[in-house]
Amino acid sequence: MLENSYGLTFFLKTPKRKADMIRYVYLRVTVDGIPKETSTKRKWDAKRWDQNTERAVGTREDARSLNFFLDSLVNNVSNYRTELINEGKTITALRIIEFVKGNNPSKSKVLEEFQKHNDEVFALVPNEYAIGTHTRFVTARAHVQEFILFKYQKEDLEFRELNYEFIKDYEMYLKTVRKCGNNTTLKYIANFKKIVLRAIAKEIIPKDPFLLFKGKKIKILKEPLTRAELYLLETKQFDSERLSTVRDIFVFQCYTGLAYVDIKQLKKTDIKRGIDEELWIMSNRQKTKSSTDIPLLPNAIQIMKKYENHPLCVERGLVLPVKSNQKMNEYLKEIAVLSKVYSTLNTHKARRTFASTITLNNGVPIHVVKEMLGHHSISQTEDYAITEQETISREMLELRDRLSGGFKQESIKDFSLVLEQFENDLINLKRYYKLGEHNGFEEKFMQFEERLSKFKNDLS
Repeated sequence: MLENSYGLTFFLKTPKRKADMIRYVYLRVTVDGIPKETSTKRKWDAKRWDQNTERAVGTREDARSLNFFLDSLVNNVSNYRTELINEGKTITALRIIEFVKGNNPSKSKVLEEFQKHNDEVFALVPNEYAIGTHTRFVTARAHVQEFILFKYQKEDLEFRELNYEFIKDYEMYLKTVRKCGNNTTLKYIANFKKIVLRAIAKEIIPKDPFLLFKGKKIKILKEPLTRAELYLLETKQFDSERLSTVRDIFVFQCYTGLAYVDIKQLKKTDIKRGIDEELWIMSNRQKTKSSTDIPLLPNAIQIMKKYENHPLCVERGLVLPVKSNQKMNEYLKEIAVLSKVYSTLNTHKARRTFASTITLNNGVPIHVVKEMLGHHSISQTEDYAITEQETISREMLELRDRLSGGFKQESIKDFSLVLEQFENDLINLKRYYKLGEHNGFEEKFMQFEERLSKFKNDLS
């Protein structure tokens, strides 16, 4: 593959002691903006060197010998470049330097580099990565491997063969051949992009083939449980101890906001007395390593006490006897049917229920919820925040009560119009939240507050 730009220069390497005039002659090769250099293992007097011509000065035998050597080196590199072009191989600075040094040219292959990355991730499990992270990258590599074989009928590709077309075709392959959804496709592409950025950092390729690629995630509305649904779950009596235990663990998550992996690893030593002398969960999230401090609500404490003498909890010092995530989700489907809860139950829905139904809908400020969930930013928490109709209704009833005091009969029609406007505002606010349009929500909310404040002043 012909390079876009190419340069070859010779220069004398400046030694640590700059007063030394006898210096090594170096060769520098630059391909597509990426330079690599190596020593020719020849020495020369700096006083007899012309950097403009990049050759030794004079007609003496030693000068002619060095210049002949350098000319031969240029010819050999030129012939090697021609061979690479004829063989359809990629020309890189590293490959040419390896040729000059007499080493086998570096292949710089995509799947080889992907495998190196995955091996490094595996070596850091569980200290820096969860085993699930390694598994995800293994799957991502397998998809890239299958795509290369599908499109190019090759076992691997060199990095410099990657371009925008490759990325777009890979996206189409995942959506059509692999039948992945839009968001799943973008996750696999993001995994692959990490390997490409790694290659750029290692100067294997000069530019990012992802530069013009713009993938857009589809916002999926993931509803939490309503208060009524949570009540149905909490009060349902099961004949099966297996289902009762899974239900209790799920409800505990609903009142603490813990993710599955965090509740599975939650130890009794993580339950401590807080500044208020009440029981708190004080631990670190497994996923982000961020600290999580959560005051325990009475419902959660009741469940915790129920299992404090469970054999598994006693043996391992755990708070709850949590099963595998796969089994939990499998049993939760059964629990939903028996409890007449028609939402799709899974372990992550409990976390959303805590964020929305338990905390935000009961007036807990979003920045406090952010800290309890262990999020790094408010925007992460906003994704969990879905206002219930119950909350909107409550706010509107309070507004009606405030507006109804001291009104004259003849003014009711005018105030009804104002009330209708406020009602529409709240409906729009809910719609913006559900669509994930957080910038739009903040702007509308500020406008709503301004109008409400002005209206209160008018009343007074």
